[in-house]
Amino acid sequence: MRSRWTRIVLASAASTMLLGACAFGQTGTTDEGKRKVKSKVAPAYPELARRMNIAGKVKIEVVISPDGHVKSSRAIGGHPLLVQACQDAVKEWKFVAAPEESTQVVEFDFAGSGS
Repeated sequence: MRSRWTRIVLASAASTMLLGACAFGQTGTTDEGKRKVKSKVAPAYPELARRMNIAGKVKIEVVISPDGHVKSSRAIGGHPLLVQACQDAVKEWKFVAAPEESTQVVEFDFAGSGS
């Protein structure tokens, strides 16, 4: 019974350390590979979202070609009424050229229509 408990504790500790190492590695590579933006287009606040007073953040993952154009994008977070506007805007962005294709996350913040 005691050796079984020890194996469970050791396996749990090992898996926790492994998951922690993976998370740390992902954070480091994301920050390292950031490319600077040369030109941005702000997303239009969708009228329906404005009327419904929908606010919040939208995260878009973009794949950037070596010449700095956005090759593709996909939403990884945010309200569905705001996502399309952000994807349309980020497709018009231009990044600094680099030797190879890269991926990074862009975050947009929509304020409510209180103003």
